[in-house]
Amino acid sequence: MKFLGDMQPTHDLTYSDVFMVPSRSSVTSRLDVDLATPDGIGTTIPLVVANMTAISGRRMAETVARRGGMAILPQDITTEAVHDMVAEVKRSHPVFETPVTVACGDSVTTVMSLLGKRAHGTAVVVDGGRPVGVLDESDCRGVDRFARVADVMTTDIVTVPHDADLRAAFDTLSERHLNFAPVVDGDQLIGVLTRKGVLRSAIYRPALDPDGRLMVGGAVGINGDVSAKAAALLETGADVLVVDTAHGHQDKMIEVLPLVVAERDDHEVRTGRRIPIAAGNVVSSDGTSDLVDAGADIIKVGVGPGAMCTTRMMTGVGRPQFSAVLECARAARDSGAEIWADGGVKYPRDVALALAAGAANVMIGSWFAGTYESAGDLMQDADGKQYKESFGMASARAVRNRTKDQSAFDRARSALFEEGISESKMYLDPQRPGVEDLIDSIISGVRSSFTYAGARSIDEFRERAVVGLQSTAGYDEGRPRETSW
Repeated sequence: MKFLGDMQPTHDLTYSDVFMVPSRSSVTSRLDVDLATPDGIGTTIPLVVANMTAISGRRMAETVARRGGMAILPQDITTEAVHDMVAEVKRSHPVFETPVTVACGDSVTTVMSLLGKRAHGTAVVVDGGRPVGVLDESDCRGVDRFARVADVMTTDIVTVPHDADLRAAFDTLSERHLNFAPVVDGDQLIGVLTRKGVLRSAIYRPALDPDGRLMVGGAVGINGDVSAKAAALLETGADVLVVDTAHGHQDKMIEVLPLVVAERDDHEVRTGRRIPIAAGNVVSSDGTSDLVDAGADIIKVGVGPGAMCTTRMMTGVGRPQFSAVLECARAARDSGAEIWADGGVKYPRDVALALAAGAANVMIGSWFAGTYESAGDLMQDADGKQYKESFGMASARAVRNRTKDQSAFDRARSALFEEGISESKMYLDPQRPGVEDLIDSIISGVRSSFTYAGARSIDEFRERAVVGLQSTAGYDEGRPRETSW
């Protein structure tokens, strides 16, 4: 990347402070762009879901991996829970979506509580694993909540064989004016297909481990028995380890990173597979170099840009994210490592600019909180608008979760020092209520950015991107208007 006119900024920059200039391009189609990430973790699009308790769980992990990204499971959930989540993700089909299943004898109330768990919004009624009906919210509308599923389900269903050609399946659904069909192996339900899902399967490549299973990562903190935690996480089958703390450039991080590396190396000897280690967060070249020297393969960059984070307002500590990514990426490359840009992205343009500045992947948290797949329960406000609750990982709510095993005194003392928002309503966008809808929007914008730069890969984009500086008025000029002046 270079700055327009070879100018050198005199102050640090956010994503909003910069824009990209078009270059001469031979890339004529967005589909000519390959977004496989250069960090070696196996993702085919540059999106990583942040390890936040309100956001990253099993549903999020499998859905994002199916489209080529990766979710990182949070550090403050039990090893048993992480093991179960990773196992579920690994069992999920790399193409077919996971069904919501109910039995004929279940109540409509049960169905309504489950429909919000998946973006396809349809439940499959099964009898001994065999699909016998389907129903969605429209079937349950105006029906007594204690009515049985068997009384309201649609029994005239079209199923798709597991080995069917996806284009033919799409044509079948279109001809029958259906958006949804159960997928069967023999007479047993193994997944579901939607028309939009078929189209996405033609555009995205799933993020798969060497055994052809969906990928998922996990986080560990820097306190307690870090070696044991890392070993346990490796045993779950996690594909990436993230050693995570708000202030990554500290002695404690540099002390524990070699312990995690040792566990990883031992795991590699036993399994033949090397698991990448990411660590952070930092915002300087010195921080980046020190963590690489301590054994990290990937450095997580960002202090304070997240929507749930109050660090900058509480402490004055942090750095505008574009400049932080730019400096840390250069330091990482000098050391043979890569970086993830963590936080501060609100629009597809920001993701593209992070990649231009040198990021190999972009970590997203709050942007994905308001989706069907995030870990929180789906709620409605007084106006009937759907939302999920989100909270920062240094907030009082997160601290309570993380310190639940401590004494009452220690927990009360920790609560004095929380930062971050403890409760925020993240509303679902009616036009993009699922995380895949947001991924479509982000990747469409990023692919288009690559065509403007004349780049077919992330490495080419880093080399070819030309970035200029803009005023607040310049940024505002580029914003679309939904109403007239």
